Amino acid sequence: MTLGRALRSVLVIDAGEPRNAPAAGVHGFLSRDGIKPQELLEKGREEARNYGVDFLAGVAVAARSTAAEGSELSFDVELADGRTVKTRRILVATGLTDVLPGIDGIRERWGRDVLHCPYCHGWEVRNKAIGILGSVPMALHQTMLFRQWSPNITLFLNDVVEPTDEELEQLAARSISVVEGKVQSLDIQDDALSGVVLASGTVIPVEAVVTGTRLEARSAVLESLGVPVVEHPMGVGRHVEVNPMGGATAVPGVWAAGNVADLMGQVMASAASGVMSGAAINAHLVAEETRVAVQAARLSTLPG
Repeated sequence: MTLGRALRSVLVIDAGEPRNAPAAGVHGFLSRDGIKPQELLEKGREEARNYGVDFLAGVAVAARSTAAEGSELSFDVELADGRTVKTRRILVATGLTDVLPGIDGIRERWGRDVLHCPYCHGWEVRNKAIGILGSVPMALHQTMLFRQWSPNITLFLNDVVEPTDEELEQLAARSISVVEGKVQSLDIQDDALSGVVLASGTVIPVEAVVTGTRLEARSAVLESLGVPVVEHPMGVGRHVEVNPMGGATAVPGVWAAGNVADLMGQVMASAASGVMSGAAINAHLVAEETRVAVQAARLSTLPG
């Protein structure tokens, strides 16, 4: 929408597979709290179309530079169905994939009563019995955070997490239960989570489960352009490093916004990064157009 308002010709290639599709609502988005993800997308498309933005259903699989040396930047974007789109600049907002633990029931309940972010879902499970699944190094951090939303927290070590004596003291001081043993599956009753099943067969009653995921940037298009994808400094997954002031990547003419660059950004933060990238792309185009205009003006004044 930022580029459309700048009178730019914009095409959005949308695969129709948003990361938050399983969620009942988007939270923390000022003026749209609780809105269904699909409804937010539809409203956004409608507003962007008012500024001439076009939308194309499809999956971008790769892109390549088509500019000759010293000429203006240009690219071809290849779609999975064989179509090709030509463009002067590229903004990649493909998001990320949550790599879930291989525990029965996790994927089926993901975004419903299997959660990951307290700021996205904590209010909805406040004061409920919440189990924190030890699946990533950040599990202890998640445990202490979710304690803010409920006094009934159980940390399942799952043969993955090994708290130090100091951490065990902190957990005890916050009245957080600690359960040893490997988690085998989730217990589902009447289409609702009712407990965590240990390998021993013991079932611990819970009403919600929190699990960490490995966050993998959807980076195929960026990698095809030569944009490096690197391990996040916090060890939570892989992302694309960008200039924080606008989202420029290491490849000229290519920008990235949202979760593909900021693995832990919520919807509102991702939207804001898109606005910044749109403004940066427009400024980049203005600079190029000015340079071309100056060159043309100089040529027009040459004798003969």
